[in-house]
Amino acid sequence: MIRISTIFIAICMVLVAASLGLMLYSVAGINGTASAIAALTALTFLVLYNAVSMRLRDRSDVGGQIADLSRGTADLARQIAEFGRRLAAIEARVASVNSAGADRIQTVVGEINELGAMVRQLAVSVAQHDDMLASAAADAAAAQAVAANKDAQKEPTLAADDRGLAAAPAAPAAVSGAAAPSRSQSQILSAVRSAVDENRIDIYLQPMVSLPQRKVRFYEAVTRLRDEKDQMLAADDFIGVAEAAGLIGRIDHMVMLRCVQVLRRLMVRNKDVGVFCNVAAATLGNSTTFGQCLDFLEANRALAPSFVLEFKQATFRNLGPVETENLAALAQRGYHFSIDHVTDLRIEPRELADRGVRFIKVPAALLLDQKQTSTSDIHPSDLSDLLGRFGIDLIAERIEGERAVVDLLDYDVRFGQGFLFAPPRPLRPEGASATGGAASNRAQESNGSAKNAAVEGVAAAPPRTTGNAALARRAAGPG
Repeated sequence: MIRISTIFIAICMVLVAASLGLMLYSVAGINGTASAIAALTALTFLVLYNAVSMRLRDRSDVGGQIADLSRGTADLARQIAEFGRRLAAIEARVASVNSAGADRIQTVVGEINELGAMVRQLAVSVAQHDDMLASAAADAAAAQAVAANKDAQKEPTLAADDRGLAAAPAAPAAVSGAAAPSRSQSQILSAVRSAVDENRIDIYLQPMVSLPQRKVRFYEAVTRLRDEKDQMLAADDFIGVAEAAGLIGRIDHMVMLRCVQVLRRLMVRNKDVGVFCNVAAATLGNSTTFGQCLDFLEANRALAPSFVLEFKQATFRNLGPVETENLAALAQRGYHFSIDHVTDLRIEPRELADRGVRFIKVPAALLLDQKQTSTSDIHPSDLSDLLGRFGIDLIAERIEGERAVVDLLDYDVRFGQGFLFAPPRPLRPEGASATGGAASNRAQESNGSAKNAAVEGVAAAPPRTTGNAALARRAAGPG
């Protein structure tokens, strides 16, 4: 449709051309034909000028429209790219949610399988108890004999220190009449020097089991010293003397050597087993002794994932610059740490995890003590979950009874240690017969002793003794 402005311009051009011709005819005296030709020429020129100007204006308008279209296309492309990025992020989030869901499903399936195994074990135990009750009702005399036999074979449940260097209770020694005479500091120092110089350092092993399966997962190396008469030295008597005389570092170095040998023997049968080795604070702070230990551990870096160095809680709380640097040097070489002698539950898991701590051993009585709820920053039942978030496993030690195991399972404790599972047992010599050890373990299993079977192939069960000899061995016991 022709615009009004175009019509108006055409009329104006006709009027201008006519006016020009009229002026030429009337004013200039030019004849009508020449005036008409001049008017027509002027009109043609005006039409051409208008057409060219309109074409130029349309071209500029089209250019502006094309530029606007280009800008709109660029904006649309940016929006599409943003939508693509958001879609990719949503897809990644959905994939991570699906992966987390699959992991949770696998965890639930594993827990269901464990519950199934526990139910089967419970059914077997109930069936065995029913059989025992039936046989007891049928033959009371036989049941009494079996009970007496079990009482004779029952392992001592002394409350021992988990490092294995605590002094034995004085009551059994008093009953046996074979208590060692009291010694002076100089005599104890002489006995310790002699034991270190002559390598009279014995290694006992106590297993740490997984709960509730009770499968042996780790061993703790328990150190004991013997004097010239092969009598055990009480830790309360010689540890302070050894630290004051600077001998505790040599003891720790020799124990590390023996523990590495033990670990190599263990890993021949089971690659997943580990050994805990106690290290004193004096060793960590002594540059000379620690340098020797560090060189030895550097040479055995291949065993670092299975060799755990154990320190007291007080040692970690009182680390100085030298101890911190030495601890970092061990962590850089791949070694992990454990904390024992825990006296309270005021624990900072993030700080401990940053320093390389992977295990914390807490006495079962401390975990189950209701007073800890008000004195600690976290409820004991939530401690295992809190530590697990930072890659630290909680080990309940000094477990003495089945009731404690049931209560600890409610706290989600994964590992346990104590006389309920097995006491510390002496290391079998290198040349001992494997056949004899296997036969001994089979005999122990037939007697229903799960404690002895826990250290199969590593520690030999102590011989059966009665009277004063048995009491003397208990007095020298795991502490």
